[in-house]
Amino acid sequence: MRQRHLSLITSSQWQDYELLDSGNLRKFERFGPHRFIRPEPQAMWHPRTEAKEWQADGIFIPGKLGKNDQEEGEGEGGGWQLSEQLPPSWQLRYQSLRFLARPTPFRHLGFFPEQAAHWDWCANAVKAFTAYHKRPPRILNLFAYSGLASLHAADAGAEVTHLDASKKAVAQAFENRDMCAMQHAPIRFITDDATSFVDRELRRKKRYEGIILDPPKYGRGPKGEFWRIENHLTPLLQKCRQLLSKDALLMVLTIYAIRASSLAAHYALADLFDGMGGSLESGELALEESPLAHEEPKFAEGGAPKRLISQANFARWQSDLAMRGV
Repeated sequence: MRQRHLSLITSSQWQDYELLDSGNLRKFERFGPHRFIRPEPQAMWHPRTEAKEWQADGIFIPGKLGKNDQEEGEGEGGGWQLSEQLPPSWQLRYQSLRFLARPTPFRHLGFFPEQAAHWDWCANAVKAFTAYHKRPPRILNLFAYSGLASLHAADAGAEVTHLDASKKAVAQAFENRDMCAMQHAPIRFITDDATSFVDRELRRKKRYEGIILDPPKYGRGPKGEFWRIENHLTPLLQKCRQLLSKDALLMVLTIYAIRASSLAAHYALADLFDGMGGSLESGELALEESPLAHEEPKFAEGGAPKRLISQANFARWQSDLAMRGV
């Protein structure tokens, strides 16, 4: 198996999202026609533009962390200050996808724009598999949230099982599916605990060609099942490896908000795919600032270097077949 360490990947395909500026521990973003300011602990530099340029429809104000939050980095306190003119939700687009953006209590707007780099990577693999095997690959999307990875994979030709423990998240996925007019797409939506579902699939001897995982740091299943990434991720990954078919295509792991480097995710997958062939890549998903109107193009001769903000660690494995489609 070929291994590539510490890639820094971004998506260049967005039109309805931009990282306009960052600095002073905040980021200034555009989601369609609306602009927002959100906390960004990694933006330990000065903004490129003046404060008067940071005019936003919504600002997330962090709350005061409690003692345990400060010790464990788990604080999600705070809330939005929103313009009265801001609608409750509005439509955005990514390639063929249509979906809703809305401010949530968790600082984000119902999706994670940096994940688009994974969506495109998976789509390339799905198309390569379909061309070779003359059938769609079966993809399992765990912790699938509002469904954009599921919809994008299905649009590329996959049969998708979309699973999340939150009924509200699955309802949002249905909303996005309907907005894309993909009601007849081969997507199975399930509300369940990820580990419990994987255990049942193993007992049923079900198999998948690809698995996507975007686990939270901690959470609860629909029956009160407790999830903590430090304790439960490794056993789940081992079970997911068993779920892969003889025609295994890909596995993607994204990790947010824990004190670990991308090497942790890298070696977690490296253990699983040792001797399998294919390629393992790990690193960071990042957002790249848009150039200012008066700036030279980034990385052009004499231009300023790109400024990026890391958002998550990732590791992803793909088969030799999948690599043919990249």
